Amino acid sequence: MDYIIQLIVSFFATAGIAIIFNVPRKVLLYCVFVGVIGWMIYFVLTEHGMDIVNASFYSSFVIAIVAHLYARRFKMPMIIFIVGGIIPLVPGGMAYNAMRNVVEDDYLQGLQYGLKAFLITGAIVMGLVFAEVFMQLIFRSVRTSKATFRKVYKK
Repeated sequence: MDYIIQLIVSFFATAGIAIIFNVPRKVLLYCVFVGVIGWMIYFVLTEHGMDIVNASFYSSFVIAIVAHLYARRFKMPMIIFIVGGIIPLVPGGMAYNAMRNVVEDDYLQGLQYGLKAFLITGAIVMGLVFAEVFMQLIFRSVRTSKATFRKVYKK
């Protein structure tokens, strides 16, 4: 039952973010799909005991790959698909708790929250970067294999 609730809430949250950022209507459902997939991967991994930093990395990696594929399919910028998918992963609540604890003079707890928020943010960025490099390597190898195939069988 938890999975269904998470699926529904992530659907509406991602749809809301996509509408706020003026995603074109023809790709709105695809953008929402990217967000739902990313959140469900994050949720499933954390439910099965994975640390939230690692889960953030893996989910942002998948978000970026799916966004890259959709961007090529619809001939649109990747950012349209990535923003809706990444926003639910951003550790805003943790950053808020860090600042609240610092204001309340609980520096040690604020530092712990701040460091965890920093690590999660770094994991999200690294997932996006690794996915971009991975996709560039894939497309480069496909291009060179096509060129080699044409060269060999053209004769």
